[in-house]
Amino acid sequence: MNDSELFFGIPFGNVLLLLAWVLGSLVVGKLLQVTIRRAARAKRFADRSTLQVFFVSLARPIPFLFFVWGLRFGLSSLPVSSVLEALISDVLAVLLTVAVAFFIYSLIDVINHLLTVMASKTATKLDDMMAPMVQKSLRVVVVVLALVQIAQILSDKPITSILAGLGVGGLAIALAAQETIKNFFGSLVIFADKPFELEERIRVGDFDGFVEEVGFRSTRLRTLDGHLVTIPNGELANLMVENVSKRPHIKRVLELGVTYDTTPEKMEEAKAILADILADHEGQNEAYPPRIYFKSFNSSSLDLEVIYWYHPGQYWAFMEHADYVNREILRRFNEAGIEFAFPTRTLYLSESVSEEGASSAG
Repeated sequence: MNDSELFFGIPFGNVLLLLAWVLGSLVVGKLLQVTIRRAARAKRFADRSTLQVFFVSLARPIPFLFFVWGLRFGLSSLPVSSVLEALISDVLAVLLTVAVAFFIYSLIDVINHLLTVMASKTATKLDDMMAPMVQKSLRVVVVVLALVQIAQILSDKPITSILAGLGVGGLAIALAAQETIKNFFGSLVIFADKPFELEERIRVGDFDGFVEEVGFRSTRLRTLDGHLVTIPNGELANLMVENVSKRPHIKRVLELGVTYDTTPEKMEEAKAILADILADHEGQNEAYPPRIYFKSFNSSSLDLEVIYWYHPGQYWAFMEHADYVNREILRRFNEAGIEFAFPTRTLYLSESVSEEGASSAG
């Protein structure tokens, strides 16, 4: 064979056959991708969103899969040395691993879609965030497994030998991954137990605020003064969480002090006024009627204690009602001539002290 018929020592016919396999596979893969995508947009699948997502996910990796397949058959026709053949075999194995990983990576969108549909049928907003978290987790697993497989191919060693060879580096990676794994399982606990929902107000540790996001690694909390706090899920899963938004009502304990010159009759009138103000009040829960007591004899006042519950536990509505109750108490007590007490001190002088004061004045 003449040198003019060779391309880097390879016959032109074999090179052309390689190009034909590669280009032909790419064309077939692209045509198949376009066909599947058009089928996904067909009217018969208009109301079958899961099938549409499946077809779109299936179509995405097809050109690359066909490229690897064509490259494999094209390279098999080349007369090469055993050393070069081993290198080509490793390259093809790596490309095939990437192609399969890409295919599985793309199909994870179908799982994400199914979980999203299921989450949309539940009342909790937390389920809406579970689908993307599962999607990210599965994709990370696919990428890690693909990298492990590629490492095995290139090193020609089992994965156990590779990890053992990492030594201190492998230990460092394991320690770094420990927190990630802890946070991942913490997020699973949060999604399973559902101690709170998105946009709900919670108290956890020293923080009090509204849940903005629950992610793969952490939960973000917007505090009442506007600060954004990020709490690792591994820690959050082990902390006591107080869900303020899930309270059925808000309890108010109001203490009122009236002056010591209040007669028993006026005290009864004060209790009657308070009972009238809170009778069938806005937000009243029949299971929790208001409680009004003459509680104690304080040093400067006769104390009344008023306990009532506002339902549901909406804070700003509760504050509006508390404002109304306070104004009504002030108005009705003033009309009845019942005086509020304030800290006072009465000084009693003995007769001898009074006489001494008078003589010294004279």
